[in-house]
Amino acid sequence: MKRIIIFDTTLRDGEQSPGASLDVNAKIEIARQLARLGVDVIEAGFPIASKGDFNAVQKVAGAVKGVTVCGLARSIKSDIDACAKAVKPAKCPRIHVFLATSKIHMQYKLKKAESEILKLATWAVGYARNFCDDVEFSPEDASRSDRDFLCRVVESVIRAGAKTVNIPDTVGYAMPAEFGSLIKEIKTRVPNVDKAIISVHCHNDLGLGVSNSLSAVENGAEQVECTINGIGERAGNASLEEIVMAIDTRKDIFGITTSINKKEIYKTSRLVSKLTGIVVQPNKAIVGRNAFSHESGIHQDGMLKKSTTYEIIKPQDVGFGATRLVLGKHSGRHAFNERLKKLGFELDESELLKAFEKFKSLADKKKEIFNEDLLSIVEDGIVSIPETFLLEDLNITSGNKIIPKAAIGLKKGAKVFKKTSSGDGPVDACYKAIDAITGLKCKLLDYSLKSITGGKDALGEVTVRIRSDKDEVLGRGTSTDIIEASAKAYVNAVNKLIFTRSRKAKSGPAKLKL
Repeated sequence: MKRIIIFDTTLRDGEQSPGASLDVNAKIEIARQLARLGVDVIEAGFPIASKGDFNAVQKVAGAVKGVTVCGLARSIKSDIDACAKAVKPAKCPRIHVFLATSKIHMQYKLKKAESEILKLATWAVGYARNFCDDVEFSPEDASRSDRDFLCRVVESVIRAGAKTVNIPDTVGYAMPAEFGSLIKEIKTRVPNVDKAIISVHCHNDLGLGVSNSLSAVENGAEQVECTINGIGERAGNASLEEIVMAIDTRKDIFGITTSINKKEIYKTSRLVSKLTGIVVQPNKAIVGRNAFSHESGIHQDGMLKKSTTYEIIKPQDVGFGATRLVLGKHSGRHAFNERLKKLGFELDESELLKAFEKFKSLADKKKEIFNEDLLSIVEDGIVSIPETFLLEDLNITSGNKIIPKAAIGLKKGAKVFKKTSSGDGPVDACYKAIDAITGLKCKLLDYSLKSITGGKDALGEVTVRIRSDKDEVLGRGTSTDIIEASAKAYVNAVNKLIFTRSRKAKSGPAKLKL
C-alpha cells in the first residue's frame, strides 16, 4: 500500500500561533515525541528569524533520530546560509525555501515581475543544493496563483534540484474540489513532475484545511504538511490527527497508509497543548475531551450494545483511553444502570426505577451528574448498605525514617478483629491491615482527598475506588484526621462489596425494561 509522507510543522508554523512561543527545551521535548509518533519530517523552525530559533533548530537537528529535520528559509542568501548551518547536525537534513507566486503577493509584497520570481526561485533551489541534497520549494499562495505561471515555476525548481515541491493554500482560500483539481493539473502538466514529491500545506481560514489536504491526496499529492491539534497562523493549519485518522478509517477510499503510530496521537496532543498553552476545544475531532463522550440516551444504549453504532474510531487506537458515557438529562436507563453497576450497586427493578426518577430530577438542575451524585441518590433512601464491618480502633506509627505501620481493629457483630501491617505509607498500611482482617483481595484503583470545611481543623473527605475480582465499588469516609477518613472510606467500600456480592448471589442483577 502506498505511503503518504507526514511533514509536521508544529514547531515552525504551529509556533506562529499568537502566544505559542516555545523555548529550546520545549521544542526538543515535542520533537522527540513527534519522532515517537512516527512523523517523517519535522520542520523545526525558521532559523533566520532569531538567534533563539536558530539555536532551537540546531538543537532539534542533533537531538532526534530516524526523522528528517527541516528548516525554513526565504529565497535569500542569508536565510539559506542560516538554515543550512542550523540543520547540519541532522542525519537527514532538509532546507525548505519559499517564494510567493500569486499576483497579489508579487505586486504588493515583493514588487517583482513573473520573470524575476521565476529566476529567483530557480536560483534559491540551486543555491540550497550546495549545502543539502534534500531541498523543498514552496510557491507561497499557490492556490491564488495563475496556474500557467505556477506550473512553469514548479517545472523550473524541479529542474534546479528540488526533491519536494509543496503547494500551499497559504490563506485557506481554496475549496476542496478546486484544490484537488490544482494538484491534478500540476501532476498532469508539469513534464518533470515525476522527479519530485508533490506536497500540500493547507490553512484553515474557512475550516477546510483537512478537507483540502485530503482532496489533494486523492489527486496525487504524496506529502501532507500539518500540525498537532491544527495550531498555526490565524485559524491554524490542517490537523495531523484528523488527516491521519481519516486516511486510516477510510482505507476503502484512499487506499494508502502513513507511518504514524496512532497510539501516540493523544499523548502528543496533550504535550503540545501543555507546552504551548493552547487549550484543545472539547469537541475537537480525535483528541478533544468530548471526542469519545456520549450523553444521548439513544447513543448510550447503542454504545453499550455495540460500540460501532456510534463510534467509527476506537478511543484506545489513538491512545485516548476509554469511551465516556456522560450522565445528564439526555441519558437513558441503560447507561444509568451500567454506571451504578460500576459503582457497586446491583439494584432490583423497583429500586432502579426510584433511583432513575431521582437522577432525572437532579439532571434537570445539573449539566452533568458525577459519581458522588449517584452515591447520594442511591444511598439516600434507595439502598441501605449494612455495616458488616465498623472501624473500631486505629493506631498509626509513621515517620520519614521508619517504616509506616497500622494497627487496625474492625468490629463485626459483637467481635473485634485486629491486625497490624506495614506499607509504603500510613494509608497503604491501613488498607493492608483491613484486607488481612476481611480476607478480601482488593486493588485500589483511585484515591482522592478534599476538604469539605475550612481552617486547620478542616473536615476531610476521602473517596476510594476498589476492585475485587470483577466487582468495582466506591467508598467514602470523613474525619478531621485524613488517615481515619481514609480507613473509613476503605471500610465503606468493603461493606458495599460484601453487600453487592450477597445481592448477586440471591437474585442476580436487575433486568431493565427500556
